[in-house]
Amino acid sequence: MSGLPYRAPLRDMRFVIEEVLDAPAAWRETPVFAELDAGTAAQVLEQAAAFASEVLAPLNAGGDLQGCRWDDGRVTTPSGFREAYRTFVDGGWPALACDPAWGGQGLPQLLNVALYEMLHAANHAWAMYPGLAHGAYECLKTHGSAELQQRYLRHVVSGEWLATMCLTEAHAGSDLGLLRTKAVPRPDGSVQVSGSKIFISGGEHDLTDNIVHLVLCRLPDAPPGTRGLSLVLVPKVLPDGTPNRVRCDGIEKKMGIKGSATCMMRFEGATGWLVGEPHRGLAAMFVMMNAARLQVGLQGLGHLEIATQNALRYAHERHQMRAPQRSAPDAEADPIAAHPAMRRTLWTLAAWTEGLRVLGYWAAQLLDESEHHPDPVRRERAARLLPVLTPVVKALFTRLGFEGSSLALQVWGGHGYVHETGIEQHVRDARIAMIYEGTNEIQAIDLVVRKLLPDGAGAVQAVAGIVEEELAVSLPQPALATHARAVRQALDGWCDATRRLADDAGSDAELPWRVAEDLLQATGLLLLGWAWLRSARVAHGRQEAWYERKRRCTGFGLDWLLPDIHPALARVQTRGVALPPLPQP
Repeated sequence: MSGLPYRAPLRDMRFVIEEVLDAPAAWRETPVFAELDAGTAAQVLEQAAAFASEVLAPLNAGGDLQGCRWDDGRVTTPSGFREAYRTFVDGGWPALACDPAWGGQGLPQLLNVALYEMLHAANHAWAMYPGLAHGAYECLKTHGSAELQQRYLRHVVSGEWLATMCLTEAHAGSDLGLLRTKAVPRPDGSVQVSGSKIFISGGEHDLTDNIVHLVLCRLPDAPPGTRGLSLVLVPKVLPDGTPNRVRCDGIEKKMGIKGSATCMMRFEGATGWLVGEPHRGLAAMFVMMNAARLQVGLQGLGHLEIATQNALRYAHERHQMRAPQRSAPDAEADPIAAHPAMRRTLWTLAAWTEGLRVLGYWAAQLLDESEHHPDPVRRERAARLLPVLTPVVKALFTRLGFEGSSLALQVWGGHGYVHETGIEQHVRDARIAMIYEGTNEIQAIDLVVRKLLPDGAGAVQAVAGIVEEELAVSLPQPALATHARAVRQALDGWCDATRRLADDAGSDAELPWRVAEDLLQATGLLLLGWAWLRSARVAHGRQEAWYERKRRCTGFGLDWLLPDIHPALARVQTRGVALPPLPQP
């Protein structure tokens, strides 16, 4: 079954890694990565690209049509998924960015993020299965007891066992404080877990023999709300080889990612072990959740990339009507890529894709710096920026991933609405990313109410400082000055709006919640402006046609897309504008 072909944008990836972020220089400064060079990293990307384009992408459309099958508690994944996963494990990909002490390869998160951009672009549904494993590894490495680490970490790192994140219950949704799943301590140090969870990605499948479930639940003496949540590791198969009392009661029939099993899970006095301290489970789980939010952002980037490259190809192949400025006056019709409306659409897709790649890879670089950089000042700066960047990556990337896929469908016209073309699957698949791992509305509240406003000016200054650094080197260059001034105006407006919001919230307590979405979008646009300007500076002066296209793409983003920040900022400053309550239907 054919779908959209995928060609990993290796040169674009290397441009960001090697030139925009200058990652090889940062690796040389960091002892754990000091032996990694640009050439080795490029080889890793090339091998990952071959797996994504040759193994995963051909399974995408068929997996969508076939979906997963549930039979008496067991789930069978689509044809080819199990074999692809074995190839993935044999290639050592699950261990890429894990600690060598646990069997990992010790490579940077930056390369792991590039890998997962390719996996999500080629086959979002398949990539859901290994996508949570790294977060589970981080959670166990940080909070697991020595015994649990010895028993489970190597199996997760190698990919021999996959993992889940069991949070949601039918009555609770995103309100984790309402969770009811119980954990009763046993004399041997284990706990007995009882309760039901829904929407559990990969809760049951045929890719691995064992599945490590990380379950949020309550001990008998738990206080109410999120302060009473504990985290428990519940394996599908117990250490003695017997099945645990965990059952998949069914899988959801969904709008998209049909090759990913979304499971209803029941724990019937299942045996598990506490991860971290009692009643401190949410803090432990957030290690996994934050890793998952970066993964979800990459899903949006992946959909944007495959949608953009195929829309561009089709727009040059499809001839319709005569363009206002004709390249071949005697031709009956022009490629639709010559029409202004399509040019604007295609440049929008390209600018979004390239700007988001810079931001996503930068977030991964900050993760590496926060954990491994020898300079404590660099570690502290990275640790300050990451909490602000994480909700932006999750919400902005997924919104543009969905909107971009839908915009790309428009390039095909009526043919795009037909399944055989392939783009409609990406529209359906991309939609879920705006919902899970904390809806985008929750991400906006997290950014504004929990990050920007409570930190006084600290978080605002951290973001502004990054943009200021780029302006300091770009403004003096005549070829960049106009665009640099546009970024300066955007930064000044963002800082002013954020300060005013903090002041106005004192007399209008609901205001930050009303305008959180607008401020998140404005923050995302500001950071995209930073990414486009930095990329333009790096490409400036290079004579190759490839760099000229970079300059045109970043120029389009700065000229056509960055100005959208100003109406968003205007909406942030709406003190006194009522948001009326809704009447009962």
